Amino acid sequence: MKKLAALVSLLCVYTLSFAQYDENALKVLDAMSAKYKKIPAYSADISYSLVNETDGINEEFRGKITVKGEKYRLELDEQVVINDGTTFWTYLPDVNEVNIDNYDPDEDEISPSKIYEAYKDGYKYVYIGDETVGGTKHAVIDLVPNDKDAQYFKIKLFISQSDNSLTKWTMFDKSGNQYHYTIDNFNSGINPTDAYFQFDQSKYPGVEVIDLR
Repeated sequence: MKKLAALVSLLCVYTLSFAQYDENALKVLDAMSAKYKKIPAYSADISYSLVNETDGINEEFRGKITVKGEKYRLELDEQVVINDGTTFWTYLPDVNEVNIDNYDPDEDEISPSKIYEAYKDGYKYVYIGDETVGGTKHAVIDLVPNDKDAQYFKIKLFISQSDNSLTKWTMFDKSGNQYHYTIDNFNSGINPTDAYFQFDQSKYPGVEVIDLR
């Protein structure tokens, strides 16, 4: 186990040493960012999986995400996560419980509303190559944080070369977890109200409220 940990650490150092500010990667990232900046709000189906080969973990979840500026609402079967830019709610349907906390953007390293611009602050980026995903050619780009203490040591983006859309990404943490996200049925023709990004307690009779603020 110690040898495995040492190998992971060595790979992290190797990646950090050789990741650069790749001009080819920057062109692709800027085009992607410009695309999403023009969209005031959107919704999409999202597939999320957690994989840890060492611990034998392979869990998959599906849900829907809605984003408006810095606000987002992520609805999964086992939880609903809501962020209005100030307050953060996590609702657990199985126990009818909601946890409320202040939203701290500094602690939210890669939120659904930030993934399209993460490369602009605190990351090196490198163009890894091309890969066909769903019949469409994608650019594969790795983001590596400058901060060695960051939660994730690498983020791999898959960006469609046909329309500059980000269709999937994988986040790697230092404990061996890989978080895979895939976007489908992207819809930019929506106009959600600000209230949609707040937890309405009246819609959940008997909900237990745990206020951590």
